[in-house]
Amino acid sequence: TLAFAAFVGLATFVERPAVAQAWQCKAPANLARPVIELPKKSDIRRTPVDAYMLALSWSRERCRTGGKDPDNRLQCDGSIGDFGFIVHGLWPEAKGPDYPQYCKKAGVLSRKVIADNICMTPSVQLLQHEWAKHGTCMTNKPETYFAAAKTLFQALEFPDMERLSRGKQNVGTFKSQFARANPGVPMSSISVRTNGPWLSEVRICLGLDLKPMPCRPEDRGARNQMPLQIWPRAS
Repeated sequence: TLAFAAFVGLATFVERPAVAQAWQCKAPANLARPVIELPKKSDIRRTPVDAYMLALSWSRERCRTGGKDPDNRLQCDGSIGDFGFIVHGLWPEAKGPDYPQYCKKAGVLSRKVIADNICMTPSVQLLQHEWAKHGTCMTNKPETYFAAAKTLFQALEFPDMERLSRGKQNVGTFKSQFARANPGVPMSSISVRTNGPWLSEVRICLGLDLKPMPCRPEDRGARNQMPLQIWPRAS
């Protein structure tokens, strides 16, 4: 399991304080309760953990394409904050494609766990899903799982996305900007996912020590030469 000692002090990607990606976010007093996830027996995989991946969604693209989806309401309607990058999840990886998932039965997350993490991952059901599918393969406590994700997320700096959204770049130049903002994260550890030409997600490949490692070929995402556009911040 992932012990607290394994990630405490790992906020060393950068030499500067982290830049918040949730502008003025505040957890509402009455958050909806998530629906418990009951995986099929065929979905359960307890393969050994060989690495990790931190997946960060670019909210502007998510809200551009799925802003009317009820599951995206808190992320997109501005009611609890204005979001840039958010944590999609912290995922355990395996040596092959059969990464571990749904390793243990997951109960419904407590109201406190949801409230503590809703500004990092502004979807009640996504928090439940990430804990059930991925977190149960890493630790016995959801508090530990989400604390690890938050530690890693808050260690990151982000390039000037508003400026980048007004210019032209390809995946490689974007990765270089991201790496420049984070001296401890080389380009080889950064994977970019797109929706057509639009940036949708940035993933950081991590070793068992939760420090950046080169992404494996199957995890590298879009090619560096691919043109990339960034949906700007909502006005």
